[in-house]
Amino acid sequence: MAAITSSWTARLSLVAALLVSVFALAMGTGAGAYVAGAGLCLGAAAAAVACLLRARSLTGRARWGWALIGAGALSWGLGQSTRIFLDTVALPSVADVGYLGMYVLTPIGLLVQPSVSQALAHRVRSVLDGLMIAASLVMVSWIFVIAPLIAAERKASAALVVSLAYPLGDIVIVTMVIYMLARQRRSGQLALVGAGIVAFAISDIGFAYLHLVGDYAAGGVADIGWFAGFALILLAATRPSAVSSAAPAPCSAAQSFGILLPYAVVLTSVVISVVWYVRTGQGDLFVAYLRSVLTLLIIARQLLTLRENRNLTRTLERRVDDRSAELLASEQRFHALLQQSSDVVTVVGPSSDVLYQSESVQRVFGWPAAEVTGRRLITLMDVPSGLRLARALRAAARTPYETTVLELPVRHRDGRLRQAEITITNLLADPGVGGLVLNTRDISERKQLQDQLVHEACHDALTQLANRALFRERVGEALRERTAADEVTVLFLDLDGFKEVNDSLGHLAGDQLLMRVGERLRASVRDEDVVARFGGDEFAVLINSPVGGDEAVRVAERIIAMLDEPFTGLAGLAGVGGVGGVGGVGGLAGFGGKIHVQASIGLATAGLLASPGAAEQLMRNADLAMYRAKSAGGSGYAVYDPGMLLGLVARIELEADLRAALERGQLRLHYQPTIDLSTNEVVGFEALVRWQHPVRGMIPPSEFIPLAEATGLIVPLGRWVLREACRQAVSWGARPLKMAVNVSVRQFDRGDLAEVVADVLAETGMPADRLCLEMTESVLMTDTDDNLTQLKRLKALGVTLAIDDFGTGYSSLAYLRRFPVDTLKIDRSFVDRLGGTSTDDAALADTIVQLGKSLGMATVAEGIEDHGQLAALREMGCDYAQGFYFARPLPAAEATQFLALTA
Repeated sequence: MAAITSSWTARLSLVAALLVSVFALAMGTGAGAYVAGAGLCLGAAAAAVACLLRARSLTGRARWGWALIGAGALSWGLGQSTRIFLDTVALPSVADVGYLGMYVLTPIGLLVQPSVSQALAHRVRSVLDGLMIAASLVMVSWIFVIAPLIAAERKASAALVVSLAYPLGDIVIVTMVIYMLARQRRSGQLALVGAGIVAFAISDIGFAYLHLVGDYAAGGVADIGWFAGFALILLAATRPSAVSSAAPAPCSAAQSFGILLPYAVVLTSVVISVVWYVRTGQGDLFVAYLRSVLTLLIIARQLLTLRENRNLTRTLERRVDDRSAELLASEQRFHALLQQSSDVVTVVGPSSDVLYQSESVQRVFGWPAAEVTGRRLITLMDVPSGLRLARALRAAARTPYETTVLELPVRHRDGRLRQAEITITNLLADPGVGGLVLNTRDISERKQLQDQLVHEACHDALTQLANRALFRERVGEALRERTAADEVTVLFLDLDGFKEVNDSLGHLAGDQLLMRVGERLRASVRDEDVVARFGGDEFAVLINSPVGGDEAVRVAERIIAMLDEPFTGLAGLAGVGGVGGVGGVGGLAGFGGKIHVQASIGLATAGLLASPGAAEQLMRNADLAMYRAKSAGGSGYAVYDPGMLLGLVARIELEADLRAALERGQLRLHYQPTIDLSTNEVVGFEALVRWQHPVRGMIPPSEFIPLAEATGLIVPLGRWVLREACRQAVSWGARPLKMAVNVSVRQFDRGDLAEVVADVLAETGMPADRLCLEMTESVLMTDTDDNLTQLKRLKALGVTLAIDDFGTGYSSLAYLRRFPVDTLKIDRSFVDRLGGTSTDDAALADTIVQLGKSLGMATVAEGIEDHGQLAALREMGCDYAQGFYFARPLPAAEATQFLALTA
């Protein structure tokens, strides 16, 4: 923007100079008088229009200032037009009213221009400076212009007064412009206006003198000054403004010039008057008066300056006092904060000599500051800490303003060892310090908290054994550090039937049992072995032993033997003579306030494992071996072999295929008929799911149902079976056939089984009384109250409830009485031995039939394969039967044909 303004100003200046040159050349022609008259009128009009346009673009005082300057130029132009119209140069005339109007309006316009706000003393000083400049200029004008004119006229006249009014008006305007420029109230436009007024003053002085001596004629040299003055005013009005509206801050040089200018002008005028007096030898009363006025003005100016200096001195003294008080308060505050700070501040030299010691050292480390000052700091520490500090000091001293942080154990004066964090800052180059600054903080509590957090992050909160993360890290370290003679073995241990302890005795007893197990595990291994708890009832042991030894196997055997000892004193056992309700369940036994715990242990040896994921691989192998031991009946151990991994991979693949089978419609339902033994009629079917694998062919339920149970896929699978079986039952028409569908424990765990059944019945239109839901005895034994609530909700829908494979579980008569069961299905293991010579098997089957009758429940026998079994069951009074003797499970189309044949 500045470059654009400068370019525009240069162009305007060139045009103005060209116009003035053309005007001056025209004065030398024969038509100079006409050119002068017309040129001055046009110049005045152009300057007036430019000023008025400039005023229109501004606001406030700037608008009024430029408007008055433009009015002054217009007034002068009207005077010039009047003089041309009257065709006279005589003084005075009507034209002089227009001319003199400029000397009234232009000063007012300059005074109206915006200026920086000043205090009263500054304004008074400005007035005095202006009067000093004006008086000096009047003195010079009097000596060289006014006095000679008066002497030539010899008597006062209107022509003399008018002719003198022009240079005196110019003196006033020039005085204002020079002083305003010196004070930097405005710069660019004001300087051009001032230059124009100076040109006017020169021409006015020449006009006055030439007129009085009778030599003035239009078209003379004096006209060039007026035209140049209007050109400069035009240039000022058209000059672009600066971008910022704020007045520029005056620089120190400009301020100094503004202060010295009045004195310089006064000195110049006095010197001129003295030289004039020496050369002429004439005295002048008016000059003497002016000298007296200047003297008084200078005295007043100096008195004002003295007063300002005194005020300034008092202000500076007050500021110094206030600043000193602030510095003192700040120093006292800093000192208090330093002494009460939790940091100990020490300033030492490069050799650790203490130059300054804050008082807080006594509160933090027990040493009085006076006793530490002057001593070598490293001598107050243990040798290792002192050596580390000395090295850190030497390193920090090499680079100015270097900062180093280190943690050291520092001994308290009472002998306790404290952890300290020391920040060393090199301020040797700072003259106010001249040393190495040590900010020392006691971080003992923070370190203890960090250690506690690290311990909690790496250890089990209940048993304080290592957790999975720490155990994995230790396994990785053992694998990295082992030699050819070392063998790294991981044992995974899972308590058999731990869930029953929580269910029967409560979680407090379960937690106590886990802590006791952890203690026995630690006692079963060596000190260098690592024992961990992964969560729940899972534990692990890391053993590092020589190659070829059987230390890991012996540890597993010791663990099994130690766990075989009963646990006593657990919460929930007091006052309990026996816990036969859970006796014999999955590896737990309780009697007489004692709990026996069994465990399944898997062992895996690292062998040649050396990959980055070797630790995870070794732990996975031990986990697979543990599941092999558990599947073998528990209370034993199994050693990993690669076939276990292959089995896992096959299981994972089968799980993925099963998920895809649900989505791709690869599952099918087969239906096995249920026969009424009293009428030999088909009264219903049991829906049995089959999987037609695209590669492996037909997969039996015994392979994929347990997988579905373990992975949770049994829930969507059971929902599909229920919907498909009900849809098929409805498609068989109005014949009242009962459709039996098996329900898993996992479906009960979700808590929404009743809603699912109700939705399926509503979707398929299946009557509720024609649906039978079969469940195993485990439903009665787990989450008893929750499952009872769900069974009641199912019963409220109108469906029939049956216990499948009855007699193989541990349900008691009390459970049968509590649960709303309608049917008992006799397991095929009891039916297989019917019709033979064993009377015990027949007695068991007969007992179940009689139990059902006594409880008002129907009985269904499964797995009938010959006529002898059928005859025996009919004799016992069994109600219904299923088995290959009647029909194998049939696809829907064949089941439909079977119904048609038996109708």
